[in-house]
Amino acid sequence: MTERTMNEVHGETCAVAATTELIATKWTPLLVHDMSEGPRRFMQLEHACPGISPRTLSERLQMLEGEGIVIRRSYPESPPRVEYELTEKGFALLPFIE
Repeated sequence: MTERTMNEVHGETCAVAATTELIATKWTPLLVHDMSEGPRRFMQLEHACPGISPRTLSERLQMLEGEGIVIRRSYPESPPRVEYELTEKGFALLPFIE
């Protein structure tokens, strides 16, 4: 019999549980997939996900940025322009999403 290498309980320190929780959040896979084609502006992401509220989209983008999956770039233009782009960590999620 082989030795068990998985955690007995998938708790707070389990990478599998953390990844699952992140990917399973509503809208997150769609947003990550959409950004895989290049940087996106807020309105582009909103239009790509019919039914998502601006508040939810903002929360998801903040969460993804906090996890290091997305980078937010602000451009000092008039009107201001903000784009969201996947990081290397974000691109690493694509095989699980696809």
